[in-house]
Amino acid sequence: MANTEQETTTGGQLKITLKRSPIGYEKSQGATVQALGLRRLGATVVQPDNPAIRGMVFKVRHLVEATPVEAAAEANGSK
Repeated sequence: MANTEQETTTGGQLKITLKRSPIGYEKSQGATVQALGLRRLGATVVQPDNPAIRGMVFKVRHLVEATPVEAAAEANGSK
């Protein structure tokens, strides 16, 4: 039951912001940042909260900041 937090949070969306440049890190990390849809520093994208996206965020966790998006904010169309 150690994964209860992850099980309850999947299914929503994650707001992912690029905080550090991938330059100087492995090329695969830069490719992961691009695959997440992040093109420049400070860029923010909203991605579905699923195991694939969480794995990508985990790989570049030192470069990005990920926060869950509130369901109410999604319904209101807030950014």
